[in-house]
Amino acid sequence: MSGDAARSLNPRFPNLDPAVVEGYLQAPAGVVAEIIAGELSLLPRPRRRHARTSSRLGARLAGFDDPREGDPGGWVILDEPEIEFGPKPDVLTPDLAGWRRERCPPGFFGDDEDPTVVPDWVCEVLSPSTARTDRHRKLPIYHREGVGHAWLIDPAAHTLEVFRHTPGGWLLVATFAGAEPVRAEPFEAVALDLAALWAH
Repeated sequence: MSGDAARSLNPRFPNLDPAVVEGYLQAPAGVVAEIIAGELSLLPRPRRRHARTSSRLGARLAGFDDPREGDPGGWVILDEPEIEFGPKPDVLTPDLAGWRRERCPPGFFGDDEDPTVVPDWVCEVLSPSTARTDRHRKLPIYHREGVGHAWLIDPAAHTLEVFRHTPGGWLLVATFAGAEPVRAEPFEAVALDLAALWAH
C-alpha cells in the first residue's frame, strides 16, 4: 500500500476501501447508507407505509423497553440503529433492533460511535427497494454474527416471518398473516396486534 493510500485510511474503518468509507460517511440525508461485504449500499429512505409499519411495531413493543406496571420489560429497543458487525466491519441499519438489557454494557447509550454489541433481535420491514438486500444480503450477516431472532415484515402482503438462530442457519419458526393477534418469539409475552401494523 502506498503512503498516500495508507494515510487515507479512516482509523475507525482501517480494513475498508477508503472510497467506500467516504461514500458512507458523506451519504446524503435522503438515503440509508450501509456497508455490506465491503461494498457501499445506498437505498432510498423508507416510504410512508414502510415507516408507519416500523413505527407502529416499535410502539407495540414499548412494554419491553419502557415498562409500566405489569409490562415484561427487559429489553432496549432502538429505531434504525447503525450497527457495526464483525472486524471489517459490515455497517447495517435494521429498521428496529433489540438487546436484552442485561447484555448492554456501561456506555451503551453513548454517542461517540455506533453500537458494536450484537443485538438479540432485528426487524426489517420489506419494501420493493429493500426486500432483496434485507433477505439475501443482510440476513446472512445477522446470522453469522449470532443475532438470536430476526423478523421480516411485509406491509404490502400483511405478513410477519419469524426466524430463530440455529447453528446451521436461520430456522423459520412461524409465518403470521392477516389481522389476528399473535405471540411471536422473542416477544411472546405480549400478544401483537397485526391489524395495527397494516392500518393506514
